[in-house]
Amino acid sequence: MLGSDSNAVLVTWPDYDMDDPHLGGALVAAGFDVRLEPKRGHRSPAQLAPMLHGVFGAIVSTDPFTAEVLASSPALRVIARVGVGYDSIDVAEASKRGICLATTPGGNEQVVADHTIALILALLRRIPELDRDVRGGGWNRTGHYTPRQLTGATVGLVGCGAIGRFVAERLQGFGVELLIHDPAIGHASTPLDTLLSTSDVVSLHCPLLPTTRHLINAETLRMMRPDAVLVNAARGPIVDEAALVEALQSGVIAGAALDVFETEPPAASPLLAMDNVVVSPHTGGISTVSVAEMTRRATQAVLDVAAGRRPENLVNPESLPNTETLKEAL
Repeated sequence: MLGSDSNAVLVTWPDYDMDDPHLGGALVAAGFDVRLEPKRGHRSPAQLAPMLHGVFGAIVSTDPFTAEVLASSPALRVIARVGVGYDSIDVAEASKRGICLATTPGGNEQVVADHTIALILALLRRIPELDRDVRGGGWNRTGHYTPRQLTGATVGLVGCGAIGRFVAERLQGFGVELLIHDPAIGHASTPLDTLLSTSDVVSLHCPLLPTTRHLINAETLRMMRPDAVLVNAARGPIVDEAALVEALQSGVIAGAALDVFETEPPAASPLLAMDNVVVSPHTGGISTVSVAEMTRRATQAVLDVAAGRRPENLVNPESLPNTETLKEAL
């Protein structure tokens, strides 16, 4: 294990299967002591730091690997993120300390696209609201409860990477007019203000970057139509949540469907009390198939670093220690 005295791996991904020969079984066979600390809610840096004492590798969810946490974890050599986002990890600090960061792209893009379509349909067709009404003894089918249809609507996608493209493919079957804002696609990109002012549905698929943090804010929300809805299955901080609450309460837009939030879980958010909001607990990328694939890849990343190999989907190659084994792996 690259000269490390540590033989512990911390796993914060929930329901990690210790009996699976490709997961817990593989780590135990490699001589690791596996510590299970599933993340099922908010976790602060102060809560995470003690879990990493003496840990060589971490297979993680959205845990906050701040500079302070990394500084207090001298044995740590690899963080394997189950998923593709790593905005909760200080990558520069990890690189400086020789900590590899690996992700699992390609494991969940299709299911995120599925979930996006589900959110759009649930919101337009008022599925959660109608479900609550029927369970409460109601049978309201018109008036306030009248659903909308996706067919014939204008849908604007903000971001057209792998997930955005899969969403676009699925939307073709609904006969929508599709608008895409993504500067990376050049002249084919619809200006953001045009997309916002034209779309019935605005769906976010861009990464969280300094340029996209609070991309959807009070000003851009006012560009949207009062009957439009917003869908976010990307990253919570792309949306200014306080501005979204105000926009929904004041009728600036008609509704929202959210799989991600600025603070997760959003226990005190006014959004949870709104009938025109559909929510899910950051499950867009989760399915039985995607979890099996992503946890396998994350486990393999830890095993690769322990064996002196470069892990697949390494985010920060500058973190690689100067060992002959890793030089050969390059």
